[in-house]
Amino acid sequence: MPTDLPTDEWLRLADAVARLARDWLDDLDRRPIAPRTRGAEAIAALGGEAPEVGLGHAVVDRLREVLPRARAQNGRFLGYVLGSGEPAGAVADLLASVLNQNVTAWRSSPAAVTVERTVVSWLAAALGCGGFGGSLTGGGSAANLMGLAMAREGRAPAREAGRPEGVVYASEEVHMSIPKAVALLGIGTRNLRRIAVDGAQRMRVDALERALAEDVAAGRRPIAVVATAGTVATGAIDPLDAIADVAARYGAWLHVDGAYGALAALAAPDRLAGLRRADSLSVDAHKWLYQAVDCGCLLFRDAAAARRAFSDSGEYVKTGSDDAVEGFAFFDESVELSRRFRALRLWTSIQFHGLGAFRAAIARDLAHARALAARVAAEPRLELLAAGDLSAVCFRHRWPADADARNAALLRAVNARGRVYLSNAVVGGVFALRACFVNHRTTDADVEEVVQEVLAAGEGVG
Repeated sequence: MPTDLPTDEWLRLADAVARLARDWLDDLDRRPIAPRTRGAEAIAALGGEAPEVGLGHAVVDRLREVLPRARAQNGRFLGYVLGSGEPAGAVADLLASVLNQNVTAWRSSPAAVTVERTVVSWLAAALGCGGFGGSLTGGGSAANLMGLAMAREGRAPAREAGRPEGVVYASEEVHMSIPKAVALLGIGTRNLRRIAVDGAQRMRVDALERALAEDVAAGRRPIAVVATAGTVATGAIDPLDAIADVAARYGAWLHVDGAYGALAALAAPDRLAGLRRADSLSVDAHKWLYQAVDCGCLLFRDAAAARRAFSDSGEYVKTGSDDAVEGFAFFDESVELSRRFRALRLWTSIQFHGLGAFRAAIARDLAHARALAARVAAEPRLELLAAGDLSAVCFRHRWPADADARNAALLRAVNARGRVYLSNAVVGGVFALRACFVNHRTTDADVEEVVQEVLAAGEGVG
């Protein structure tokens, strides 16, 4: 068996890799968040031709070369909407790879399917959507695509002859995955109606109703309304209940993109009570449950709608059982056939820490966002641009001229210093620095350091 390993050799290799991981975690706070590497240097260190003769256990030395060229997500990594990598779940990932289960149907892996269906039910209950079904996905983009595929098949089936033109409605702040999904599904981006937002970047319900009425009068068919529970720029939450009322009046499917914000319902359920009105809902555990990527999820109200969209099974994949448990197949409710055992890390992480620990961590993130917004507002050299419903804070340095260009240079300077990592946004037509708190490692001191680093870097921006 030329590519197999005796178990004692495997354990030796696993132990060496675990020590690498331990060193990484021990040094995480001292590492520069942005790695000190350039493209050519990284290729020289990590690229090259594949070896004809294997390195054996010396591969650990090659793995060691990866660490200084990786981004260190310590408590001051506040860019994008990316979870911080909870370590207990990471340990379970090793076991998932060793077990190598293909999570297609119960017959293929009873344990993996049971674990995933359990995790899905936990997520649905935590969001106030008890009874919803679903499956884990690579992320919110895949979940949004699947949710809109269900909407299309439910409201304007692809096989329907002579069907009227179908329209999808979403706010001007919608995530880029929605126009991608509309294009991939053949609906066409010209049939994606961008609805105006209010001053807090939330979808305007009056504008949505007007758009729906115009399209129905013109003979077009509303397919879906996409409400956002946490816009990527500012964390705004669309008025979910009011949007659900309008969608229901016009017979449109309601999909909620909750990839960023839905899981805030664990700590702030009142802000997201309307989630239960959704027909489908995307959620990312690799954001606000701090899991390693990839760990997204699509939840849906009606499993029959999922099967209409995705079940087209040939003899090769028939399960051979009518039992509700043993006859279950994810491929009947998902776009994927081969599927990784993603659920094991989340199942392990929740059982190790308990949901209460995640509620507390999310509450800390929300508090840290409020604290940063207050600190920025109190600093004369800084301007607060947006502090939305969740944990994103957008601000910038005050300059009398060329403010956009100078703040863009400031962002590069802050990130190059390596102590704090921020991303960017455009708010009200101006360039903003953006801190997003979905990080279980962040402390009160880290929040203060954001302001200190921005002011210090600003001294060097002309």
